[in-house]
Amino acid sequence: MPQTLDLFPIGNCAVSALIDRAGRFVWACAPRVDSDPVFSALLSDVEPQGSGATGVWDVDVEDSVSTTQAYLRNTPILRTEITDADGARIEIIDFAPRYQQFGRIFRPTAFIRLIRPVAGTARITIRLRPTAQWGARLAERTSGSNHIRYLCSDLTMRLTTDCPVSHILEERTFRLEQPIALFLGPDEGFDADIGSTCERMLRETTAYWMTWVRGLAIPLEWQSAVIRAAITLKLCVHEETGAIVAALTTSIPEHSDSGRNWDYRYCWMRDAYYVVQALNRLGAVDILENYLGYLRNIVDRAAGGHIQPLFGVGFEPQLTERFAPALSGYRGMGPVRIGNQAFEHQQHDVYGQIVLSSTQAFFDERLLRQATVADFEALEPVGERAFQLHDQPDASLWEFRGRANVHTYSSVMCWAACDRLGNAAEKLGLTDRAAFWNDRAAQVRATIDDAAWNPELGRFAATFGGDELDASLLQLVDLRFISANDPRNIATVAAVESGLRKGSYLLRYAIPDDFGEPETAFNICTFWLIEAMHLAGRAEEARALFEDMLARRTAAGLLSEDIGFSDGELWGNYPQTYSLVGLINCAVLLSRPWTSVR
Repeated sequence: MPQTLDLFPIGNCAVSALIDRAGRFVWACAPRVDSDPVFSALLSDVEPQGSGATGVWDVDVEDSVSTTQAYLRNTPILRTEITDADGARIEIIDFAPRYQQFGRIFRPTAFIRLIRPVAGTARITIRLRPTAQWGARLAERTSGSNHIRYLCSDLTMRLTTDCPVSHILEERTFRLEQPIALFLGPDEGFDADIGSTCERMLRETTAYWMTWVRGLAIPLEWQSAVIRAAITLKLCVHEETGAIVAALTTSIPEHSDSGRNWDYRYCWMRDAYYVVQALNRLGAVDILENYLGYLRNIVDRAAGGHIQPLFGVGFEPQLTERFAPALSGYRGMGPVRIGNQAFEHQQHDVYGQIVLSSTQAFFDERLLRQATVADFEALEPVGERAFQLHDQPDASLWEFRGRANVHTYSSVMCWAACDRLGNAAEKLGLTDRAAFWNDRAAQVRATIDDAAWNPELGRFAATFGGDELDASLLQLVDLRFISANDPRNIATVAAVESGLRKGSYLLRYAIPDDFGEPETAFNICTFWLIEAMHLAGRAEEARALFEDMLARRTAAGLLSEDIGFSDGELWGNYPQTYSLVGLINCAVLLSRPWTSVR
């Protein structure tokens, strides 16, 4: 059967893995999300269950007839149950340990698999085949009496287990008569009973996640969908620095044979405002505060100069794009890219994204570290860059590689940077600076009103002096540039929906780009349309479209970046942060209030 994105992520905010519907690890990078993959089968055209498959961790049940999967409630811990032809059943519990220990969070570069008999006696084969050098070869291995060491590209991982090691080395089929624990982690000795220790880690990891979810502020409706999106958003966090990556994967094409294969395992500034908005609505202050710290580091490193559109999770600025020739790509649809050339782009919306996000810290009294006058002064050069660049061409938030224009969304984000600095100055009692930034905002607003408005068409255009449509025009209300009932907004929303909507879904834009005309919709844009419908008083239409989007999620309850018009198939990198925050923000906006059931 062909590969799909019907995958279940697990993780602990240090490492993550994607598990397919047969319970196989098919993607995992270590020691970081942007490292060389240890499990790379997702980007190989060899079927993961085939004898020649590499980059996979498989627990194969002889004569299996059915497989069911579900997360343990309110956790990213996956349970897979497999039944054979005689009715024998096993369960596999997959997770990455995460819990409080010694006054800090324990989140090792490790994955645990617990394999247990449930009924009868199934015969299983364990195939553990990590790769190195981006799928170019199997990881070299050495073994001892209770462990196997795998020499991967960026680290050596050690499997410690109470299963006979030769069963795994020789991929021997055997009867599962008692539980087995497998701990694949750092190349260190495991000085404890492996079975009982992994069971304890399971209990403590379960308790951690259920406690974290209990502290979330969620809407009355669509609770399970929001909780799953929130948990997965947390899995996209690189907790050491606070970075939140756009997705856990690289090179999943935007549609069949599109060549639009990008590496999304980095932190995009264009996501910042929407991520902070979702985290604020969830009350996920732990992620929020850590992420704001990441942005402060980016501001410091810029020192008042250019801020690029994306960075590595360790603040790395150089993300040179290259290829992994040993991997054929998702369904053989290469190329597989490492790095992202967009780090070289000029995208002026980033200045607004950073200021809008950072402004939270001047007003939010929940935070351990509230923003200070010094923080405001550090942000002012970002606002100055926004002011200087608000009428200059860029690649837009959609990262056009072959053309540049003055994009309305980028300019509105520059206006928002000036406007919100005025708000922050007022909060701090800096009257003169508030007046200064409010005046700057007024100047930018006047420019946008004049240059982005197309009087012949009676609506805003995506570019200054142009006539193009762009889904980001739906954000003018959310950014508080205009009100929902402003006739200019009503006309613009109607034009966007008429020109970019394909069935239930919304395109980013309809004009050809560097790779031709788009053939899939961008999921965050459909969520923006849902918000616009709701704000326009089309509540029932908005709810129906939201339910349609929920129906397109994978079995894990998640969405990728793109979706096919005709068949609803998911494309693009997965799980996608933009789609997660779009789901969360829409659910909060559309839900009936809790008071309606009291």
